[in-house]
Amino acid sequence: MHNKSQMISYDDYQKIDIRIGQVLSAEKVPETDKLVKLSVDFGEIETVTDETGATKSVSRPRQIISGIALHFPVVSDLIGKKYAFVANLEPRVIKGFESQGMILAASVKEGDSPAFSILEVSSDIPPGTKVS
Repeated sequence: MHNKSQMISYDDYQKIDIRIGQVLSAEKVPETDKLVKLSVDFGEIETVTDETGATKSVSRPRQIISGIALHFPVVSDLIGKKYAFVANLEPRVIKGFESQGMILAASVKEGDSPAFSILEVSSDIPPGTKVS
C-alpha cells in the first residue's frame, strides 16, 4: 500500500495531459553529458501568414530537453519513433534551452542489472493521441 502522502486525487490525475509525440529530430545539448534536445510532433497545427498575406496551416513541433543521452549513445536512433510525453508541464529553461514537456521513462537503478526504457508506442498511434 502506498503512503498517503504519495497519493494524488483523481482530480489531480485528470490534470496530467499525457500525449503521444513523434520525434522529428534529436541532438545532444552541447557541453552536457546527459541532455538531448528533441523536436517533437504532437499533431499541433498553427495558422501562419506568409509575406504575401496568404495563410496556411503548418505543424508546430515542440522542443523537449531530456536527460536521456547516456542511454542513447546514437541519439539519432530516437528519430521517427513515437513516445509518451507529459504535454502540459510549464515550460522550463534547461541549460539555456526551453523544454515544453517531458518524455516518460522507466528505470531501475538498484542491483546488478540497472535498466532504462522510454515508453515507446506502436507506429499505428498518431501524434497527439491522448493517453488515458
